[in-house]
Amino acid sequence: MSDVVAVSVVIPLYNKGPHVACAIQSVLSQTEQCFEIIIVDGQSTDEGPEIVKSFKNQRIFFYEQVGSGVSSARNEGVCHSKSDFIAFLDADDEWMPDHLETLLRLCRKYPEAGVYTTAYLVRYPNSRMVLANIHAVPERPWEGLLPSYFKSAAFGDPPVWTSVVGIPKRILEEMGGFNTDAWWGEDTDLWGRIALKYPVAFSWNIGAIYHTEAVNRIPHRVMAVEENPFITTVKEYLAMQEVSPELLRDLYTYVDKKRVETAIINVRSGCQSLARQQLLSCKPRSITGKWLKVFILTLLPQSIVTWLLTAR
Repeated sequence: MSDVVAVSVVIPLYNKGPHVACAIQSVLSQTEQCFEIIIVDGQSTDEGPEIVKSFKNQRIFFYEQVGSGVSSARNEGVCHSKSDFIAFLDADDEWMPDHLETLLRLCRKYPEAGVYTTAYLVRYPNSRMVLANIHAVPERPWEGLLPSYFKSAAFGDPPVWTSVVGIPKRILEEMGGFNTDAWWGEDTDLWGRIALKYPVAFSWNIGAIYHTEAVNRIPHRVMAVEENPFITTVKEYLAMQEVSPELLRDLYTYVDKKRVETAIINVRSGCQSLARQQLLSCKPRSITGKWLKVFILTLLPQSIVTWLLTAR
């Protein structure tokens, strides 16, 4: 393989044996073929590592994880990369054939951007598949710099998502990579940190399929969250006066969305008082129907909350 690599593809792996072959094959089938695949395994106990090793391809590199957690795995993958452009893919998702081609086109057209991303499909356990509901973006087939990343992220599905994102290595190094101290929200924290300083380039070209039905996805870990990591980031940036005034309104709306999401996690973990405190810190304009539903849950006994959440 040539030492020149256009894209380093980083795939963290942990007990994704039933899916990882599909993820790897979706990379190998790309229209853009100048890449390497870096897979970092976090001590999987299933057949995943052996499946990876069964691919006899010189562009695939397999590493045992040194740290712990998905953020550490992604950061370690970046450390092993040869390219100046990094694309991420989760081991249970898959790319469309022209995804890397789209990311590299965006990178050439918008070199001032700090992150590059595309539309994506969401596949649910009932096999239903829908286009992610991305707001505040010009209509398809537009591509360009997002008018407001924070407005888009506040009112719809994430416009930047791990399995469609591409980031210049220099930006990752500047940001210090993924936050390894957080077990939840570490990815959106990184996108937000980048968006506070750089434009976000987006294409409506569908880049990947997000498999919510995949095994070992744990969307509702039962553990209290004192504060969403990105809210901590915003407080630090505001204290240092490093936030552009034109970002503030959309940024505050997005922060309130993160507060509601964090409150939901705390309701699930039985920390109603902490959840209520987070909800009450939202600005009045963010008090929506969803906010009210979550607030009511903070007033109910945990046994009823558990029943209501599991009965849905």
